[in-house]
Amino acid sequence: MPLDAATGIHYTLHGNGQPLLIGLPLMASHTALFGPESAAMLNGYLDPLTDRYRVLLVDYPSIGGSRDIAPQDLTAERVCADLLGVATAAGFDRFAYWGYSWGGAVGLQLAARTDRLSALVIGGWPPLAGPYEALLAAARKKLPQPEPSSMKVLRSPAQYAQWITFYESLRGWNERESVARLACPRMVYFGAQGDLIEAGIPVSIASHIRGERDTLEALGWTVQEIAGRDHGGAALPDAVVPPVRAFLDRSLGA
Repeated sequence: MPLDAATGIHYTLHGNGQPLLIGLPLMASHTALFGPESAAMLNGYLDPLTDRYRVLLVDYPSIGGSRDIAPQDLTAERVCADLLGVATAAGFDRFAYWGYSWGGAVGLQLAARTDRLSALVIGGWPPLAGPYEALLAAARKKLPQPEPSSMKVLRSPAQYAQWITFYESLRGWNERESVARLACPRMVYFGAQGDLIEAGIPVSIASHIRGERDTLEALGWTVQEIAGRDHGGAALPDAVVPPVRAFLDRSLGA
């Protein structure tokens, strides 16, 4: 597995064709982190894509084989610089980006800060009315004792503070103006039951995407609601890979 010396990010490449970076929920060290049983999810993404797409997976942030990033340094600016840097190291110039949940929030920042994206796919994250303040408040409450699911990938409980840094760095970001300026082909998908409660705080995801659907479609977004799925279920490959593959093929001429 290569390590980009500039960013300290471990990455893997799969398949051939159009360049596509898939962020969370996938990772370069996916099965090492989650066990051999997680290979079904990983392959559920890769197998239907790698005939036409060169898929880049990364261990990020500060997980798997990648170097540590101090939690106080994980700003949106740093995240975007790191991902653009590892894309360059992997030989990508222009590339499509696909991320889910926090990975979706990252995709919006990338699209707003670079012209290198050929397409943007975000899942489980509202492009408009994003729950930044709710998740910031939840991260602060969870910091003294992060949940066990987080500790499967984090190296120490103190690392959880990186999410506080990230969301704090987006205070003052003009979401609507930035989203309205995006020009690359764009898709958002979500589980119909995809709202969350984090540390007792409501985190509106599905309801906010649904409420902004008309505006998003008027801006050129493809919006896909996945019936019968909650936030976690909408990340599973059987539900999302077919519609996302169709969107990418249509948008990129693959």
